[in-house]
Parts: sequence; structure tokens; C-alpha cells
Amino acid sequence: MSDSIRVRFAPSPTGPLHIGGVRTALYNYLLAKATGGSLILRIEDTDQKRYVEGAEQYIIDSLAWAGITFDEKPGTEGPFGPYRQSERSHIYKAYVERLVKEGLAYYAFDTPAELDAMRKDAEARGEQGIKYGHQTRLRMRNSLSLSPEESSTLLADGSDVVVRLLVPSAQTVRFHDEIRGDVEFNSDELDDKVLLKADGLPTYHMANIVDDHLMEITHVIRGEEWLSSTAHHVLLYKALGWEPPVFAHLPLILKPTGKGKLSKRDGAKLGIPVFPMEWKDESGEVYRGFREEGFLPSGMLNFLAFLGWNPGTEQEIFSLEGLIDAFSLEQVVKAGARFDMDKAQWFNQQHLKDLSVDRLVALLRPMHPQWASTELPDFEGVVKLLQERLTVLGDFQEEARCFYEAPRSYEEKPLRKKYSPDSAGWYGELIDYIDASDWSQDLQAAVKSWASNMGLGLGQVFPLLRLALCGKMSGPGIFELMQLIGKSESLDRLRYSQTAFAAQAS
Repeated sequence: MSDSIRVRFAPSPTGPLHIGGVRTALYNYLLAKATGGSLILRIEDTDQKRYVEGAEQYIIDSLAWAGITFDEKPGTEGPFGPYRQSERSHIYKAYVERLVKEGLAYYAFDTPAELDAMRKDAEARGEQGIKYGHQTRLRMRNSLSLSPEESSTLLADGSDVVVRLLVPSAQTVRFHDEIRGDVEFNSDELDDKVLLKADGLPTYHMANIVDDHLMEITHVIRGEEWLSSTAHHVLLYKALGWEPPVFAHLPLILKPTGKGKLSKRDGAKLGIPVFPMEWKDESGEVYRGFREEGFLPSGMLNFLAFLGWNPGTEQEIFSLEGLIDAFSLEQVVKAGARFDMDKAQWFNQQHLKDLSVDRLVALLRPMHPQWASTELPDFEGVVKLLQERLTVLGDFQEEARCFYEAPRSYEEKPLRKKYSPDSAGWYGELIDYIDASDWSQDLQAAVKSWASNMGLGLGQVFPLLRLALCGKMSGPGIFELMQLIGKSESLDRLRYSQTAFAAQAS
């Protein structure tokens, strides 16, 4: 076993990478980087019936976008590869045969119909939750209940044969979890898991144990849903004479309500991203991801890090490097973490604020070629002015519109409140004053002085200017906007508004 920490992220390409999987990959990444260890990407693709075309590449692309990198992965050479389980099938069979030979596993020949009949018979007798295990194995068709001759005949035929783990009865299976402490299971509650399927491929349980051992994985960090399987895994480690790794089972990511695990359906129903990037399923339905919602990878990862972990300080904003420095398994909690979209957007907003203007321009320019190519207003100047107002990258579209498109209608309620026939006279004079002003000087101070001399409050003057320039009351600073769009465009909008205000307010 390696002296340094070796962790793995082992997704199955049976669909898109759920955001909970990204968090698992992140925690593994943080532990590896914090300790100078290694992170391995292993694709667990033994379940060919559930395999989804394109899912593996989606997983790889999503993690690359997030900035989670691997020391070993499919396509890399090394003593621990290959890193796709489908390319390792020859390895598992020898270990399965060893378990059978040592009496720790057995052949089972039951057909799907026979398995279904067993469950229905048990239900008819009032037995709930019946399992293929110590209570039922001798009533089924397997190498424990049949004669050696019968078993040999069925093995030669090869149909419907699987290999099952022989779970000992009346034993306590104990292991320590770094997050949950000491955990115990009664072996009578466990079923005899299938280790090798009829197609000759191992199940998750067998392949997982063999690969973790051969790849010298020291810490297994995975979701809470695997906690109940860990008892079987501990039994397998013991049966094979291997030392188990350190286990750490992460808390569930809960729905925004705090009740129940966050699912793909919740994303579609609530309009929130539950995948890192956009995914189109087999029916053609498209699910937007964090990337398409305008999140920065750093903002998403900062948010995910806090879904189950706390640094123990008041600090909330972390770069990926900062998370590496602060992370430890001891600070991961076991209670479920509620997915709060408002909090996710807040994290992203802080990361957007921390970006250099050059970097933000580089992100936004390809998204808005129709604006980025114009000479006036200056695209970089617009980005710089709006940076503090952005929550996600997509906000720029609406926030920047008033710089590039003159309004032709105005927000109804504030216009009726601020504009009246009495306003028309002084409003025209204000426009003439702005036209005659020296724009190289402080235009805002000049307009304030003019309003004071006219006996007008800024609450009368500024709202009309904002409506004329933006069409609505929210937006960037009035005079910064005017400087960026230029004197000619500003006056065109102001002159147009003289007639338009009167027409709309009448």
C-alpha cells in the first residue's frame, strides 16, 4: 500500500454527472492536493445495460470545465491502469473464482422468474423485505443447495449463472467512518450480493473492491447512499485478506425545501441547475447546467464546498487554492445540506467581483459579439461599470442593453409618478443645459447645481434622466452611462424622450 494518500472519483457513465457527484470529486481533489497525494479518475462502466452514450465524455468535460484535474485517468499509462472497468474485466474473474474456491462465495443459477416467485411467496407469508441471503439461499438453486453434479451440469450450460457473496449469519460488521464515526451492521440484515453477473462482468461491489485495492486507494470518499453497501465491502476485504481503506461518506444534498435528496427532476421542476453543464437526455429534453446559468467554475465550487463542509471560521469566499489550504475531512458534517440557489448565486457574484476586468471581458466578449465589435460605447468600459451588478454572466445581457439600445418605451409607474405637464418646461431647459455643458468637466455636479438654482430636488430630476436614458429605474449610474454612450447618443435619447414622455404619460 502506498505511503501517500491516494483517492479516486469513480463515476458510472449511466447519465449526466449530478452536482452531488461534482462535490464528491471536489472533496477528493481537495484532500489529494492538501496532502500532496494523488487523485484518480476511474470510469465504472460494468453496467452495460444502463450505459448511456456520451455520458463518459460529458463527465470528463464537466470536470475539466470545473477545474478539477486528475493525476491518473483513462488514456494515461501507468502501473495502476487501465482506468475503465470494462478494460479490466479479465482481472476480476480470478478473484471471484478464488472466493468460490475458498467457500466465501457460491454459484447461483436462479432465473429471473424464480427470483420473482421467491419474493412473491415471501410476501404471501407476510415476510417483508425478503432478501437472497441466509434465510432463503438453501431454498434457491445454487451450489450450496444443489449437489456437485447438478452444479457442474448447470455451470457447463452457463445460463443465468451468477456468483454471490456468502454473507455469514449472526455477525456484527464494524467499520469506522471519518464523518459518521463507528458504524455497525448486523450481517443478518445483508443480502448475498451478486459479485459476477451472467454476462461475465463484475458488479459494482466486486470491481470496486478489487480496483481500490490494486490501485492502492487509501481513502474512499463518496456519497451517503453508499454507506449501506460498505458492510458488504468490508466483508469482501476481509474475505480477500486485504486491509480496507479509510471510509468517509458525505452528507446528502437536499432539495431547496430541505426535505429529500436533490434529483434531476427537481432541477427540471424548479428551474435550477443540478448538473455542471447542459445535458440533453434520450427524450430530447435539455437540462441547463451551472455553466449555462452563467456561473464561474470557482463560484460553483465555492458553493459546493459549503454543502457539507465548514472551514471553522467566518470566511466564506474561497478560491480553489484557498479551499485546498483550508480543507480537512474532520470539518465535513454528516447532516444533509440544503441546496440554496440564492446562496449559490451570491457565491458566484462574489467571484465575479473578484475577477480582473480583462478576464471578465474575455468571458463576455464571445457571448455578445454584436456589442463587442462596436466602437461606442467602449465594451471594456461597460463591463467595468457593470461588474459589481452581475450575479451570473447572463445578467450582462439585460444590464448592458441600455448602453447599446435606446429605449422607445418607459417604465409606466415611475414615469406617471415623476412626469407631468408641469415638468415639460423645466425638462426641456435641462436638456438644453446638458447640451451646452462642458462634458470634460464633472457633468453630475453641473446638473446638481442647475437643479438647485431652479429650485428642483434631485428626486425630480434624476429619475426622468434615468428613464430617458434606460427606459427603467434600475441600471448603472446616469452620468457614467452618458459618458460611455457619448454626448450625441445621450442627447438623441433625451430629445426623443421629450415627446415620448408626454405621449406615454397622457
